[in-house]
Amino acid sequence: MKRLTLTLGASLLALAAGAAGAQNMRIGLQEDPDVLDPHRARTYVGRIVFTSLCDKLIDIDPKLQFVPQLATSWSFSPDNKVLTFKLRQDALFHDGSKFDAAAAKANLERAMSLPDSLRKGELASVEKVEAPDAATLVLTLKKPDATLLAQLSDRAGMMLSPKTFTDDVAAVGRKPVCSGPYKFVERIQNDRIVLEKFDQYYDAKDFAFERVTFLPIPDTTVRLSNLRAGDLDMLERLNPSDVPQVKNDASLTFAPIAGLGFQQFMFNVANGKRAEDNPFKNKLVRQAFQYAIDRKAISEVAGGGIFEPAQQPFPPASPYHSDKFPPTQRDVAKSKALLKQAGLERVKAELVFGNNTTTSSIAEIVQAMAAEAGFDLSLRPTEYAALQKEASGGNFQIVMLGWSGRVDPDGNIHAFVTCKGALNDGHYCNPEVDKLLNEARTVPDTAKRKAIYDQAQTILQDELPGVYNYYQPWPFALAKKVQGFTPYPDGMVRLKGVSFAKK
Repeated sequence: MKRLTLTLGASLLALAAGAAGAQNMRIGLQEDPDVLDPHRARTYVGRIVFTSLCDKLIDIDPKLQFVPQLATSWSFSPDNKVLTFKLRQDALFHDGSKFDAAAAKANLERAMSLPDSLRKGELASVEKVEAPDAATLVLTLKKPDATLLAQLSDRAGMMLSPKTFTDDVAAVGRKPVCSGPYKFVERIQNDRIVLEKFDQYYDAKDFAFERVTFLPIPDTTVRLSNLRAGDLDMLERLNPSDVPQVKNDASLTFAPIAGLGFQQFMFNVANGKRAEDNPFKNKLVRQAFQYAIDRKAISEVAGGGIFEPAQQPFPPASPYHSDKFPPTQRDVAKSKALLKQAGLERVKAELVFGNNTTTSSIAEIVQAMAAEAGFDLSLRPTEYAALQKEASGGNFQIVMLGWSGRVDPDGNIHAFVTCKGALNDGHYCNPEVDKLLNEARTVPDTAKRKAIYDQAQTILQDELPGVYNYYQPWPFALAKKVQGFTPYPDGMVRLKGVSFAKK
């Protein structure tokens, strides 16, 4: 079959001629990651790369239970205000320096203090970090934090070599030096990220590939075509409309998993000049928009039926999912009535979204649906990493954003709707919501914590700083030769135990 080079250009040909041998795992990504510095990064695809590049203190298993990684064990004090980790003593960074408690302390303090760190909020409960000996890390908390272990199983717990911590902050992301099974080789923006096996990794024998190459290919058709042509070995986020042909292709394996995240529409209510004349500042207009869309139709048309409609940030598998908030059904008459109540007949606004096949299809569907209710939406497709900068800078009226989800419910709500939340791009602010969500962070009992989230959601469902669209599934497609791959609910690609079948 002829190799497709529509998106990959000369890079795939070079890789095929060079390192695309039996030991090179080539993974197609839907977007190009942002900065490769776990303390400053925010993209989902970046987390996929980090999973092979940067070990964390702890990880999760397929059932979302916490398991050791760089930490071998952990325990809380009786008052839940001191968290003590015992650490591996055989782990090295990719520069050959030793991972120990002092290195872990330096990483956590960097994540807590770096001016543009996106992990500050995730570690806000930590008062101080101590390393009494090389194998012991002690976190003293300002107050009990039910979310902290989950945060440390993600980017907040990823470890970089402290030797790279200089005044040139950007240098860390240009050539990250971590402690994972694969080390950084090169990055060509919007083309490829190349890692190679770190032979001194403590579990190196369990990683079969000598090289891992991540290839951003926004066009889902091209991504799948390259998989079928043999130019990729795996792709993440298969286009739902392509599921039937993958299932019917004897050379491929379909490996889906229900995810933890969601896609949502976020409104700019107070972030900069674009918010000043934004019709969505009025909650009646936001409510009208919700009644204008049909989540089930979006799933059927753009999602191949696998985009489960969402009304809240907690997916059905979560113990924090509430039956009090079922998905709102489309009601064009009610949408028009709410616009009339707001003193409007038609609303002109711009919808910004990530430039890939699936989100482009959703945007066009929403544009048509909303038009029937009185919304004239112009569409602005944007490369995803750039989109996130646009959103954080307030250059939008309504933006469609995906979230990969977190094990702890706090990770799916707090940063998006609290007044100073790191991902609250619309700058929505309600002190009562802040109070409730901050309280939920301190309550370890699931039932009591869920009741607090229900209170917060009652406010949010009325004020609608954002409208949830669907829960994000993680549909992987693999070449049949790939063996041992297990999809996880967090959507990460874990390569331990994965190999190519012997010919």
